Amino acid sequence: MNVGVSLPDMHSQSHGPEPSASGFEKTPDGYNLRFAVYRSKKRPNQGTIILLHGRNEAIEKYAETVRDFLARGFDVGTFDWRGQGYSDRMITSHRHGYVDSYEQFAADLEHLFKATFLPEARAPFFVVAHSMGALAALVAAPILANRVRRMVLCAPLLGLGPDVPSPSILEPAMRILCFVGLGRLPIGGEKGGIAITPFLENKLTTDLDRYTTNQALAQPGGPLSVGPPTCAWLNATLEAIKEVHEPEHMARIYTPTLILTAGSDTVVSSLAATQYARDLRSGAHIAIDGAKHELMQEADRYRDQFFAAFGQFVPGTSV
Repeated sequence: MNVGVSLPDMHSQSHGPEPSASGFEKTPDGYNLRFAVYRSKKRPNQGTIILLHGRNEAIEKYAETVRDFLARGFDVGTFDWRGQGYSDRMITSHRHGYVDSYEQFAADLEHLFKATFLPEARAPFFVVAHSMGALAALVAAPILANRVRRMVLCAPLLGLGPDVPSPSILEPAMRILCFVGLGRLPIGGEKGGIAITPFLENKLTTDLDRYTTNQALAQPGGPLSVGPPTCAWLNATLEAIKEVHEPEHMARIYTPTLILTAGSDTVVSSLAATQYARDLRSGAHIAIDGAKHELMQEADRYRDQFFAAFGQFVPGTSV
């Protein structure tokens, strides 16, 4: 574990808690992933939250959420997915979101578990994941069954939002583009991401202060900014959605899972997530009416409902 690698001093800039361990961990296929582990001072300790981010997110964005979990007696382990944050990119363009397959995300999560979270954090382990991270968690769920006690998935990417063409159109188009070598082609032009959208037009949160803070972190062209996804990323996402819906895959998910949907979400399909929770052998669903896509970045009236649901579902939590 390469904990000696020097990290940008972003924790102090975002007024986040200080990690007990942080650094870069190299994956078997040679990518450096930035991680952080935070220890709660509250007793008794409740275990560890493995916090998995969505697309175009990084550790800094969850400083407030990490602090809230620490106050509840949980340690937190988290990391930047390959291709975003301060982890290594897979293509030369820093701005374009790229991954070949969600199996790479699942392998990264498994590797971080073995190399970092098991030795540095305290059991039992619980997954809290947002959007793309929730889809990655479901891809990895069968291999994490013996390590993770429960999962809480926020606005999981189990279906595309209403403004996106149907998968029946997108899937063959993305497969063809990737097949002919255009997987690195960005979708939607050069502009994209949280930092260029005015608050009143944003689809992520109703909270101006949190939105403004996140804008400052994700300045276009900055080290934490990822622009539009590529054809390869969308192709991998569509393939992952199909994979986790396969009955054989769902039958291998034994971990009790709570799926939270946002009532005003236009980024992902809440209907698909609701149905998925019903079909899981140990699934539960709660809708938070009025909230936008990013439940952990939402206004307090919605965010409090997230923590209340978390507290009812995760054993040992006091809210």
